[in-house]
Amino acid sequence: MTFGEQPAYLRVAGDLRQKIVDGVLPPHTRLPSQARIREEYGVSDTVALEARKVLMAEGLVEGRSGSGTYVREHLAPRRIARAGYHAGVGSTPFRQEQTDERVKGTWESNSGQDAASSVIAARLRIPVGSRVMRTRYLFRAEGEPSMLSTSWEPLEVTGRTPVMLPEEGPLAGRGVVERMAAIDVVVDNVMEEIGSRPGLAEEAMVLGGVPGHAVLVISRTYFAGGRPVETADVVTLADRHRVTYHLPVK
Repeated sequence: MTFGEQPAYLRVAGDLRQKIVDGVLPPHTRLPSQARIREEYGVSDTVALEARKVLMAEGLVEGRSGSGTYVREHLAPRRIARAGYHAGVGSTPFRQEQTDERVKGTWESNSGQDAASSVIAARLRIPVGSRVMRTRYLFRAEGEPSMLSTSWEPLEVTGRTPVMLPEEGPLAGRGVVERMAAIDVVVDNVMEEIGSRPGLAEEAMVLGGVPGHAVLVISRTYFAGGRPVETADVVTLADRHRVTYHLPVK
């Protein structure tokens, strides 16, 4: 086999990658063993091992304890639709993160008081250590884990009110806009920033991904009259989702 100028392990990984893309090595097929790769490509054990590591790091294959390395099944990316935020019927925590009404979803949550870290304090424009209500969500779309979210609300805004606990009380299960309106706080603006980072092991365990593979992080903050009243980080697997925005023309 004639190769170019790339390091040997990348050339081997590239050829195996192409076989996976072309379906020569379909999902759930066992990847050639290290000895087989060595013989087929005329490379050392070290090169064969490094080539397998590349494919595993790219998420194309996965190791199964005591069985070997297999080609992973890659599902078509799902769309997460985001748009303007407003109160109204169906303004649930799931719907504020996924505005496509064709997608049915549920969520699990737990809340607890916390001290604002320097990062969260900066986003909420409050002193470091101020008390916040921290709520963690797991969202499921069509029954499958889709997104993780952690939100923080300053207790100087919601403390000692009926909406202090987002998932308890008379407005449990409603979105931020509707809950804030109930205490005469009118949300009039929202800012989002999208970034990526390696996924944490605990995130991968819940979402069904691979630790270290990229996740998308949507950092969102709601404002009322210029004051931040809630901020959140929404995390989803980058290789399984695409985020789309519907922005009004003004």
